[in-house]
Amino acid sequence: MNGLTMLWDNAALFATGLQNTLLLFCVSAVCAFGLACGIAFLLEGRQNLPRRLLRGLLDLMRMLPFLIFLYLLYYGLPNAGIRLDVWTAGFIALITYHGAYFAEILRAARIALPAGQAEAAWAHGFINATMYWRILLPQMVMRSGPLFGNQLVCVLKDTAFLSIITLMDLTAAASAVQAKYFVPLPPFILVIALYWSITLIVEALLQRLARRAQKRGLVHE
Repeated sequence: MNGLTMLWDNAALFATGLQNTLLLFCVSAVCAFGLACGIAFLLEGRQNLPRRLLRGLLDLMRMLPFLIFLYLLYYGLPNAGIRLDVWTAGFIALITYHGAYFAEILRAARIALPAGQAEAAWAHGFINATMYWRILLPQMVMRSGPLFGNQLVCVLKDTAFLSIITLMDLTAAASAVQAKYFVPLPPFILVIALYWSITLIVEALLQRLARRAQKRGLVHE
C-alpha cells in the first residue's frame, strides 16, 4: 500500500492522537508551571526544616526517570489499593514531574535577582506574598524564557511515554498503524513532523514573550 494512502486511511486515528497529545501538553504545562510558582513561593525565606524537606522532594523528583515515575503511579499504586485511570496517571505524572523542573528554574532565577529589590519592596510596605507575586515572580518568569522553552519541549516529548500505559497519543497512533501494516517509516515520519510543528509554535510564542519582556525592561540583550 502507498504510504500516503495508508496515512490518509488512518487520518482519524492520527487526529485523535494529535488532539490527545495537545491536550496533555497544554494542560500539563500550565498546571506544572502553576505548581512550580507555588513551590517557589514556599521556598522563599530563611531555610528551615519544611523548606529543606521540600527541596529534598524536588531533588528526588528530578533524579527519578520519568518512565519509572509513570510506572510507579500506574502499575505500582494498585498494590497499595489506589487505582488510577490512564488519563489521571498521565496528568499527575507530567504535572508533578515537570513541576519540579519548573520550580528549580524559578529558584535559580530568584537567586539571580538583585537582593536590593526585595529590600526596597519591604521598605515600601510590601509583605512577602505580595512582593513575590507582584514584583519578583514576573521577573523570574521573564528572565527564564529559554529555560522554560527547553522544559516545555521536554514536557511535549514525555507525553510519548504515556503510550506505554495505553493512552492514545501521537506515538501510540503511529505504533498502531505500524503494527497494522508492518511499515514503520511513514507513520513515524508524520508523527515527527507533528511534534516538530508543535515545538516551532512553542518557540515562536516564547520569542514573542521575550520581546515583550525586553520592552518592559525585564530582560536585556
